[in-house]
Amino acid sequence: MAAQIDVHFRLSRRPRSVPRARSALHAVLAGWGAGDELLHTAELVISELVTNALRVRVPKDRQVGVRITHSATEGLLRLEVSDAGAGRPELKVPDDDDPHGRGLSIVEELSHRWGVDQRVGGIGKTVWSELKAPGLVPCPATREIAAIAVRSGQSVRLWGEWRTIRSVRSEQQATGGVVVVLGLADGPPLRVPAHEPLAVRGSGLSFPSRDGKDSPE
Repeated sequence: MAAQIDVHFRLSRRPRSVPRARSALHAVLAGWGAGDELLHTAELVISELVTNALRVRVPKDRQVGVRITHSATEGLLRLEVSDAGAGRPELKVPDDDDPHGRGLSIVEELSHRWGVDQRVGGIGKTVWSELKAPGLVPCPATREIAAIAVRSGQSVRLWGEWRTIRSVRSEQQATGGVVVVLGLADGPPLRVPAHEPLAVRGSGLSFPSRDGKDSPE
């Protein structure tokens, strides 16, 4: 699927990760101009996918990966949730008095299509759902971070324009401070104090948890 832009992040294996996934998804889609109906549907789907992933038995240090992409060609929003567990989820028909087992039925009902893939280059699987979203206009996620956290391949807003970062290195000053040297795709390198905030967009942006344990996938 040819996506214009994608956002990816990881979540710790805790129940609070479900509302955090919903919140992060809402922030992304709102920035892309999603309407209330799509927001509601996407939040329901991501909630079920993350809930199912958290129920899978895996080592405690394994996190849940979330990826949000959009294809302008197909007009589809794709939600992916990855876990390190074995097996494949299956649709079930629970008893009327059974409160569990309806998650995938909800995903199937709301999705244009959905499926399960083996994780590329890793253990476990990725469960995905695609929703019709022809009106979305994705734009890169933007955050303000310290210069020391900038990575090559990202874009930094400088002098009113977005400049692509080709290289990043740090230098110790005689005064004891640290300076970050950003190599730009065009123009001379930029030297900035390590803790100076910069507006950044591009690969590697994440939605960290309050305890700081969530990280980019």
